[in-house]
Parts: sequence; C-alpha cells; structure tokens
Amino acid sequence: MKDHLKEKLSILPDQPGCYLMKDKYGTVIYVGKAKVLKNRVRSYFTGSHDGKTQRLVQDIVDFEYIVTSSNLEALILEMNLIKKHDPKYNVMLKDDKGYPFIKITAEKQPRLVITRKVKKDKGKYFGPYPNAQSANETKKLLDRIYPLRKCSTMPDRACLYYHIGQCLAPCVYEVKEEQNKQLIENITKFLNGGHTEVKEELHGKMMKASEELDFERAKEYRDQIAHIEATMEKQKVAFNDFVDRDVFGYSYDKGWMCVQVFFIRQGKLIEREVSMFPFYHEAEEDFLTFIGQFYAKNIKPKEVMVPNTIDAKLAEQLLEVEVHHPKRGKKKDLVELACKNAKIALHEKFFLIERDEERTVKAVERLGNELGIDAPYRIEAFDNSNIQGTDPVSAMIVFVDGKPEKKEYRKYKIKTVVGPDDYESMREVVRRRYTRVLKDGLPLPDLIIIDGGRGHLAAVQDVLENELGLLVPTAGLVKDDKHRTSNLMIGDPAEIVPLERNSQEFYLLQRIQDEVHRFAITFHRQVRSKSAFQSVLDDIPGVGEKRKKAILKYFGSVKKLKEATVEHIQEAGVPENVAKLIYDKLKS
Repeated sequence: MKDHLKEKLSILPDQPGCYLMKDKYGTVIYVGKAKVLKNRVRSYFTGSHDGKTQRLVQDIVDFEYIVTSSNLEALILEMNLIKKHDPKYNVMLKDDKGYPFIKITAEKQPRLVITRKVKKDKGKYFGPYPNAQSANETKKLLDRIYPLRKCSTMPDRACLYYHIGQCLAPCVYEVKEEQNKQLIENITKFLNGGHTEVKEELHGKMMKASEELDFERAKEYRDQIAHIEATMEKQKVAFNDFVDRDVFGYSYDKGWMCVQVFFIRQGKLIEREVSMFPFYHEAEEDFLTFIGQFYAKNIKPKEVMVPNTIDAKLAEQLLEVEVHHPKRGKKKDLVELACKNAKIALHEKFFLIERDEERTVKAVERLGNELGIDAPYRIEAFDNSNIQGTDPVSAMIVFVDGKPEKKEYRKYKIKTVVGPDDYESMREVVRRRYTRVLKDGLPLPDLIIIDGGRGHLAAVQDVLENELGLLVPTAGLVKDDKHRTSNLMIGDPAEIVPLERNSQEFYLLQRIQDEVHRFAITFHRQVRSKSAFQSVLDDIPGVGEKRKKAILKYFGSVKKLKEATVEHIQEAGVPENVAKLIYDKLKS
C-alpha cells in the first residue's frame, strides 16, 4: 500500500459518511457509504477479498470522503454522488429502467397517453406497468370505452375515431368541461380498481339496448365487456383492498445480489422485475441503495413490503412511503416467494456469469500476464482500410473489461497521406488520437493493438514515444494467409508472444481483430459510396457542390439519373447546356 493511502486511512473519522474511490487518472470508480467511515474504508485494504473486490482495490490509487450527520443522509448523498459520477463499479445503479405509465393529460381537451417520464405537469399518472404490453392493452381498452381526444394536435375535421365512437371530436364540436371531467373520473375509477363496476354498468346498458332492439349498440357493449375480461381479469386477485404495493425479496452469494420485485396493482400481481449485480458493502445496505435508486425514476406505490432483515424505518424515511415487514398471511408469503425466486435466479445465473468472466475479465488478466504488463482492462485497437490508396480511412475500437465499448469507437479520414502508405496512415491516426487524449485529459489505454506487423508497430511506437512522450504497451496482430488471427507481437524490437490457440485470451484477440476490421471496412464502404456518386459529376463544367446536391435530391439515385432524358435533368433546375453535358457523361 502506498504511503499517502496509509496516512489518509490513519485519520479517517468514526462517523457516518460517503467515500469516493479514484483510479490513477483521478476518475471516481466507486462510491460507497458507511455508518463508520474508518471501519469501512480500512476494510478494503486489509484481509482477503473475492476476485471482483480485489480488482476494485487494485484500481484504487486515492480516495476522498464526506462526513454526514446520519446514516440516512449518507444514503441519500451516496445516491446523488453515483448519479453525478456514474462510477464503473456501481454496476447495479446503471441499469435502472423507466417503466411505462398511463397518463391523463392536463390539457383543456385531455388525452390518454402512455409515457415513461413522470413530470410535474398536473397530469394524472397511473402505474408503473413493468410489462409494456399490459399498459398498451389497458390503454386500448380505455380508448374503446371512454371517448377522450386522440389526436396530439387538433385537426380541422373529425377523424375516424369520431366515426367509430372513440372520440367526441372537440376539433369540430363543442365538448363541455363537465363531459371531460366525467370521463376523467370514470377512467380514474377504472384504473384504481373499479373495472368490475364498469363491467356491471356496461352489462346493464347492453341488456337495455337489447330490450330496445338496438342490437348494434348491444353488440358494442358486449365487445367492451369482453375486452375488460380479457385485459383486466385474466390475472389472479392477490388482495381485496386494491392497494398498489411493491413486494421486495433478495438473496446474495459470492459477492453477487439478486433483487426481485413483485408489482401489485389494483390488488393484482401483474409483473415481476429481476435485477442482479455485484455488491461491495453489507448486503442490507446495498439493498437500501438499490431501492433508493429504483424509485428515482418511478412513481412510488402506497406501500412497500421488504424482508425483516431490512431497516424498515430507514427505508420509510428514504422513500417517504409506508414500508412494512409482513408478519403473517398472504403478504408474508409473497415476500418469502420473492426471496425464494431471487435465490433460485442467483444460482441459475452463476454459471453464466462465471463463463462470461472467463471470456472477458479473466482473459484480459491472463493476456496481461502473457505480455508481462498490468492487466489491460482498457484496450484500444486500430486498423486502416483503402483500395490502392483511394479514400483511405482508419478506425479505432475500444474494449473495456474484454467487451466492446461501442460509444467510444472513432472513425478517421486520412488527411495528410498521399497514395497507399499504411505506415504513414497509422502514424497520422495514432498521432491525432493521442494528441486529443492528452489535450482533453481522456483516459489512456492499458494496451494499444495495431492490426499489422513489425512495420506498423514500429511506426506507432515512434509516434507515441518520440513525438508524444507516452509509454503505453503496444502490440501488433498479424494474420495468416487465410486472413485469420495468427500471431501477437510486442516490444522493440518486436517479438512473437506464443499464445495457446484454444485459450480465451487468444479468442479475445480474435474478437478484437475481427471487430476493428469490420468497423474500418464498413466506414470505408460508406466513404467510397459517397465519393462514387460525386466522381460521376465532379469533372462536368457547371456542376458544383450545390448543384450536385440538388440533382441527387431530385433523382434520389445515380441509377434514376442515368435513365433521365436531357429535358428531365433540366427539371432539376439545371440549364440546358449543363444538362446535355451530364447526359453525355452518364451515357459514356
């Protein structure tokens, strides 16, 4: 352990608070909370840990902490810091979802819509619906029964919805506020568990229409009743009080936690949600962090039920809703069922998790050992693409923890190199990339991989070391006669590193080489296809950039332009003499 870390650990306070772990670039990689900062932070640097915690500790170069006045304050601060810094080791907090809600808008002529964002816009929200299909089916049903406005903008005439009885057409006819108010009350009542009463009311109207021999209207009521039964009553009733509640259960093992949530809406168990993630705290503390983040983007129910190992009072203060430990009956059974499902799901996933780590993180660590460098958790790879020097491009991909990080991929058009010179193209791109990295303070890779041999490797090392002053491990990937990954070389002078052909680290290199080649050649095809059209018209007098774009927009493709007559080309705003030149050029 470094001396400055020992000194900081020795003066940690015996108070609650949050701590921020940082890597060698000063980036916050983990945010945690503690009832006693001194005990928690010291625990990372003493004793033995599982593999994933060891990896976190290896990346820690510095830390800072913030003292709070209570455990609740630390919990809230932790959630805010995670949201601000988005640390890579706080995995479970990145995958939060926004579930769909059914909303009655607060417009003068209200609409019924489905949305995933809850805003303070005076609209009425119902949900969430973890199953989007369930939300859509419920909305379709309400559209059939209650004729609120459907169009997002008012048309100038009545649409089809009016003619089939699903809209009052406020665009054409006056719809009084009392009518809309009544419809909203009915929809609210329906979504709050009153669909049984609505069904009985429709049944009465159906019988009355039948007695009056209005069979067409009676059939409409019958169909609406059938839709209610199909949509709302296919699920078993869990409770008779129609209270919206969420039931949480969790299980943990080997440093991983699984949380299962049962959503009960209108007294029915409508859906469940499963979340699985590594954790580094005490299980109960990380569970509280999880539910705090879980409700950051979702409307809270009236009641939350949690296992009795969780501090219900603290959870209640955090969520500002009723939180209970069920003691008996159906509620207790549901909590136990959620915990049981979480335990089963966790064990089922362990094999998949271990297999994925074998292909990614562990393969990266073994690759580092083979190369004699630190584990290259961040790898950046480059490849060039051109056809005999025309339209030369290059591409860079990024693999983090053995997986592609596609949002960090970059494309480069070669600017300074004339003709087919792969070495100079590679020099230019590497120079541009790492000049930007140094200028903007971006993270440097742990390993740079070049799709090429000794010449490419020497060119890149010259730019990095002699021009930019960077000492980043750089390796070259060589392909065989069949364009398959063959050898890895590293060092100056470059030496072949023997890797087992059936090892996961070799397969990782294959994936990197295939991916960077795919990305580069796809970009080259895009550039070439654009220049192909431009080259057809480039040498024609009277055709500049503006006119080329106008012609392309008018005809849509070169094929249609080739089929055009002189008169047709003139219709695109081209003078007759220029149109004749274009026609002759294309025919030749």
